[in-house]
Parts: sequence; structure tokens; C-alpha cells
Amino acid sequence: MRHHVSKLLPFTPDQLFQLVGDVDAYPDFVPWITAMRTWNVRRLSEGVDALDAEAKVGFAFLKERFSTRVRRDALNRQIDVTLLAGPFKKLENRWRFLDAGHGCARVEFDIDFAFKSRLLEALLTANFAHAVERLMGCFEARARALYGQSENSPSGRGALAGEMARGAEGG
Repeated sequence: MRHHVSKLLPFTPDQLFQLVGDVDAYPDFVPWITAMRTWNVRRLSEGVDALDAEAKVGFAFLKERFSTRVRRDALNRQIDVTLLAGPFKKLENRWRFLDAGHGCARVEFDIDFAFKSRLLEALLTANFAHAVERLMGCFEARARALYGQSENSPSGRGALAGEMARGAEGG
């Protein structure tokens, strides 16, 4: 399943890149990530590093762990995540942080995943778009906590500019 989210936020691309790139902090603000372990941190080139991360997730009906490789490209303000191990057949996501001017950033988030278990796929796919929106909300709230509410908040409508394009397609 593929899903795309695009949001205009009143934070700089660098602030949002730092926030999303701080994988170790996820249990502090994403409620269903109960623990995070990172290892194998390495510099790949100027402004680009990678690390491996294992997340423990917990929902009422599910407790799982999965491992990913996280590639952080500060120069292009892009974070790519690929699956190493876990309940997925496939898991890839990409965060891009684009300068929208006036101290704002356009966040582009793409995720493509498939579970190994058909039952798990059926259970989680039904609510996946909502889960992605909740995840984005966790990151927005964390940005407000870390960086404050910006005066650049578009049209005075709070952290979200009201521009959001969503798309989900089976895959």
C-alpha cells in the first residue's frame, strides 16, 4: 500500500529535518513507539549519514518490533527509511523538507509497505490513512514543543496551513 502526504508547516526545513532525523527521540512523542534502539551510525559522505534502528511498537492488539536502515541527507533535507527485518514484506518511506519561504517548509512524506501476514495487512490497512495522519500530528506537536508556534503560521491557522494532499492506492 502506498500513501502520500504533503503539508505546509510554519517551521524551517532544517528544523523539521532535525526533528524527524532524531530517531532516538521517537518514543518521547510517538505514543505507539514504546522503545527505540539505534546502532551502526556511519557517515556516508559530506552531510549524509546512516544508522540502523529497531523500533518496538505497541497497540492494544499488537506488539511488534521491526528494524530499518535510516539514511539522512542534510544537504538535500531528505530522510529515507528501508526495511531490515520485521513483520513487513516491504517498508520504504521518504521524508522531504522543502523551503516554502517565510520560514515555512513543505513536508512531503511517502510510504510504501506490505505486511507478511494477510491478517495483519487487513487489520492495519483499513486504518492506515488515519494512522499516517496521527503520525504527522505527533511530529507537528513535537515541532511546536521544540520550536514554539511560529509567527509565520500561514493565514493564522495554526501549525497546519490547511494544505494537504493525500493519496492512497493499493499495492
